[in-house]
Amino acid sequence: MIPVRCLSCGKPVSAYFDEYQIRLGNGEVSKDILDDLGIKRYCCRRMFITHVNTW
Repeated sequence: MIPVRCLSCGKPVSAYFDEYQIRLGNGEVSKDILDDLGIKRYCCRRMFITHVNTW
């Protein structure tokens, strides 16, 4: 489960996570997805790239 907000800057990031996972599963490149979603800050990008589902 991804946190609701970025741990560093506080920007809401959980609203984009489902679309990110779907597009990543379809074979798109992570950089292009995050650029498309408007996730520009490196701290927010880290939240998506390093997330691991534990369930």
